[in-house]
Amino acid sequence: MTDPAFVAVLVGLSGVLGLAVGSFLNVVIHRVPAGVSVVSPASACPTCESPIRARDNVPVLSWLVLRGRCRDCSAPISARYPLVELGTAVLVALAALVAAPSLMSATSIPETIAASAWFLALAWFAAAGIALAAIDLDTHRLPNAIVYPTILMSLGTALIAAGVTLDPGLAVRALGGALALSAGYLALTLAWKGGMGLGDVKLAVAIGALLGWVGWGALAIGAFAAFLVGGVVAIALMIARRVERRGGIPFGPWMIVGAWIGIIAGPSLFDGYLNLVGLA
Repeated sequence: MTDPAFVAVLVGLSGVLGLAVGSFLNVVIHRVPAGVSVVSPASACPTCESPIRARDNVPVLSWLVLRGRCRDCSAPISARYPLVELGTAVLVALAALVAAPSLMSATSIPETIAASAWFLALAWFAAAGIALAAIDLDTHRLPNAIVYPTILMSLGTALIAAGVTLDPGLAVRALGGALALSAGYLALTLAWKGGMGLGDVKLAVAIGALLGWVGWGALAIGAFAAFLVGGVVAIALMIARRVERRGGIPFGPWMIVGAWIGIIAGPSLFDGYLNLVGLA
């Protein structure tokens, strides 16, 4: 039985955590593609190089108080900073909402560990997905420094959950999903020169593991949704003449959107499709 108070607290705390993580992701998005440490030096205004004060580092609120400008030189601060923070808060809260039923239904230590692993995997993917989408849009790259830990988190937590609950089916789905989706993207990369990259193939390993954790239907829907959303966006941009037909549109963001569609609605959409075609 669902406990609304538990869900509200979990989602609320996760959203607050997401705001803090989003603030750090702004540093990651700026520095990782440049090969610069995300730890030092401290953040500073790119225009006047004045260090960012602690009171000006409060997620979203500081940007609003400063009206989107540097306190020292009044140079404009991109609206992407608060948008990244808000987006991360929303997705981490969504991860909590998705994981809440598993956490509440757990009646043993192994089930609690497995449910916690599921939440951890989703929360990590929420944060990593924001960073990867922003970097891919900027540079058409998916840095290994983010992709590899995401693969480790997705597959590692799935195998831990499978191990503690003695559920070989979960391990098979996670490993099978990772292998199937990455193999599909590798085939596209080899067949469609310039259309896909090895970064997409690597990201598909992490996404395939997460979707396989949910189920085969989620894997099918998540994979299809990425191409559907990416195709619609590409057509819209070409109609608006924002990109050329051969201009190259990064696909990582749409893989991430497709993954969330598969995680949230994949099983129900797949069952609906089977019913529609009379295969259910």
